[in-house]
Amino acid sequence: MAKKNKKLKNFGWYALFVFPLLFVFATVVLIPFIIGVGYSFFSWDGLPLNPKIFVGISNFTKLFSDGRFLSSAVHTVIFTLVAIVTINVLGLAFALVVTTKLKVRNVARTMLFMPYLIGGLFLGYIWKFIVGDAFAAIGEATGWGGIFTNWLLDGKLALAAMVVVATWQMAGYIMIIYITGIQAIPDDVIEAAQVDGAGFWQTILKIKFPLLMPSFTICLFMTLSNCLKIFDVNLSLTGGGPQNATEMFAMNIYNEIFSLNNYGYGQAKAIIFFLVVALVTLIQVSITKKREVEM
Repeated sequence: MAKKNKKLKNFGWYALFVFPLLFVFATVVLIPFIIGVGYSFFSWDGLPLNPKIFVGISNFTKLFSDGRFLSSAVHTVIFTLVAIVTINVLGLAFALVVTTKLKVRNVARTMLFMPYLIGGLFLGYIWKFIVGDAFAAIGEATGWGGIFTNWLLDGKLALAAMVVVATWQMAGYIMIIYITGIQAIPDDVIEAAQVDGAGFWQTILKIKFPLLMPSFTICLFMTLSNCLKIFDVNLSLTGGGPQNATEMFAMNIYNEIFSLNNYGYGQAKAIIFFLVVALVTLIQVSITKKREVEM
């Protein structure tokens, strides 16, 4: 009887702490998501007084003939593939540098991590001035107009600017995860490899990289999901321009709902977007999890 009362008491404490979190999650995420799924089957402009017209799955079938939506998907894929590589390569390189006996390693960690603390909207406006007006002024002053020009006026350069900003923002955060993984590698494993004659690059490629697979799993998941969902930098840096050349998935959905007032169709896009991000990240995690090495 005493054991049963103790279990009930423990359950009560668990419920006390978990219920607020579940309530917030249900209110902010779960219920709006379910309502959004319902709206995706209607044609509606989002105004409460206007009627909702049931259209079934036509909002979803319409997606495959929507050239602007398909273009935003292509832009998102290109941006994500390039940004994942640059963010993780730089983050790992930073982590390898600041885990050496470098005297200023603690200062370097702080400086490299600081860009992540700047909000995406504010960061986009800062870089909008740099790659726009500042680059154009430097090009005019130096005559190097081929490099220093207003990147935001060219579609490919504007997309490259987004990659630069996303890399500058996230590389320091990813570095922290890689630092944790590197520091978790036992020293005796590294020492044994060095005793067996392993050089610097052999130690990194044959010892550290395989043991860093849990960190790779986390970092790839975070960069993949964040790059696919990017919106704030897209909005403040390029606004989707020039001529929608940098309009990403999330911004296309935003424009569909709030600029074109196609609430039901925009919700259908959002549902497809959610499924794509969930599927891609689940596949990535399952693949990298299989390659993890237990220490």
